[in-house]
Amino acid sequence: MARVVLAMSGGVDSSTSAWLLKEQGHEVVGVFMRHHEPAATTCNTAGKNAASLLPIVDSRADHKQGCCSATDADDGRRVADRLQIPFYALDLQEDFDRIIDYFVDEYTAGRTPNPCVMCNNWLKFGRLFDYADGIGADFVATGHYAQMIARDGERPALLRGRDATKDQSYVLFGVERERLARMLLPVGGYLKPEIRSIAGDLGLRVADKKDSQEICFVAGGKHDEFVRARNATDTSGQIVLADGEVVGQHPGIEGFTIGQRKGLNVAMGDRYFVLRIEPLTRRVVIGPREALARLELTADRVNWLIDSPTAPFRGQAQIRYNSVAAPALIEPLADNRFHVLFDEPRHGVAPGQAVVIYDEANERVLGGGWIE
Repeated sequence: MARVVLAMSGGVDSSTSAWLLKEQGHEVVGVFMRHHEPAATTCNTAGKNAASLLPIVDSRADHKQGCCSATDADDGRRVADRLQIPFYALDLQEDFDRIIDYFVDEYTAGRTPNPCVMCNNWLKFGRLFDYADGIGADFVATGHYAQMIARDGERPALLRGRDATKDQSYVLFGVERERLARMLLPVGGYLKPEIRSIAGDLGLRVADKKDSQEICFVAGGKHDEFVRARNATDTSGQIVLADGEVVGQHPGIEGFTIGQRKGLNVAMGDRYFVLRIEPLTRRVVIGPREALARLELTADRVNWLIDSPTAPFRGQAQIRYNSVAAPALIEPLADNRFHVLFDEPRHGVAPGQAVVIYDEANERVLGGGWIE
């Protein structure tokens, strides 16, 4: 039917996606995005146009080359062999440095970054489209739990995945609207246990592989240590109450995010949370949970997946990947911004995080932006 470039991470979702796409009759080209580990060799390419954009680590049939030695890359390659599809590892180290710089800069500025959204925007549904164009592919596919729906000639709509516990539509809000028509999300209409069952029936060794829970480039989940290793600026300072009373010291503002409770290392008797981070004074302001309540927020760098609205409208706004969307009034503003007024206060509104807008039924992604 069509040639499809599939991002294969070596996990069960993308691996099963490869089989589902093949079952639909597509010609599948598996791609592993090598980024945070340097590639030993970049030699062969799948076409002249692609070569100038994305160096490809040669994937020889005998698999003797050692440049794809990471466990995930090996898992992806074994699945590709099992399904008899070509498999390449793209060297995206330089591109991924941009995401790491963003991650470090945001934490240093007292904001909470979301590198997964940026990875989807810049790499999975960015650079992979460059590669797809270079080899004449019609579509780019991933193993995200979200759905693409096109009805009666209308432009495609991005919807939540069928499995509410695994839904990943939040991290896809930043994909350019023009690219939705070339996106395929094969597992979005399945429940996670169903995907594992399919993989098991196929005899794929990744059927029971654990889901990734951490940021892929931060070892051990210690993002503050990662940031400090790459930024020489001293961001240590005081932990204070809202009235300015000093109650402790901290090694760096990069170790905190709005709404955080654990890791404050101050004995207050009651539970206290991070209310505010002040990058100029390097102070971390803490207080009781009720002080976190926010009825409104403003977002910038907005990406709409519908015709850009010109008047206020009702919708559901989600302020974090693992939070619940809440009813709100969304008002478009000048300079590619919007304002959100919630019906009920929300806790943990963090500058730097994405706020994603869904329709009132809380199913379709309308767009989103970055909390100011």
